Amino acid sequence: MKRVTEPELMDDPLQAEAYASADFAEAHSRIVDAFVGYFPGHQLRGHILDLGCGPGDISFRFAACHPECSVVGVDGSKAMIALANQRKARAGNAGDRITFIEGLIPGVPLGTVPYTAIISNSLLHHLHEPQVLWETILRHARAGTKIYVVDLYRPEDHAAARRLVEVYAADEPEILRRDFYNSLLAAFEPREVEAQLAAAGLEGLSVAVISDRHLVVHGVISEEEKCS
Repeated sequence: MKRVTEPELMDDPLQAEAYASADFAEAHSRIVDAFVGYFPGHQLRGHILDLGCGPGDISFRFAACHPECSVVGVDGSKAMIALANQRKARAGNAGDRITFIEGLIPGVPLGTVPYTAIISNSLLHHLHEPQVLWETILRHARAGTKIYVVDLYRPEDHAAARRLVEVYAADEPEILRRDFYNSLLAAFEPREVEAQLAAAGLEGLSVAVISDRHLVVHGVISEEEKCS
């Protein structure tokens, strides 16, 4: 099945609110817990960059899981960043180590702070030009930065996409069911992601299928990749 792109930004306030109100607690907890499994024995210290942070749930979870880190969450959607900052305002001290920035990659100004880890969940399939994600990662990583990107992968046909929607989103509002279906059609196949990494000079990162709809890109930036 050919890829069908969807809008890059979830900028409709109703769409953003529906996403922020959905119960992703179990899925997002698994994402944060799995990071430790991919990088065992590493106590994170320093700064974490969360690309495509949406309303900030994963940013908050990473900050809670890694208390010696600060988290910078970036999203191009004004509506999403507004929701993330509202949550930060309600969080009190729990939000002190989290900063949210509205901006589009690759141009969003992120300074020169060295990032211990760069993470991303469900951003890649939104991008019409996927290389901007890998270029942004390489630009803001250093040798030793841990990379952890989770996303959907494209099913074999439209019928398979509809089945996934019925299995995993049957009870969700129609706006989320529609978005999930469109996201599946916009996602990349694992072999396409491998080709993207090769084109970016990031062959040291690994691509693994982790469910019937998700893949993960993980690894540590090497000196050679950073200097290439």
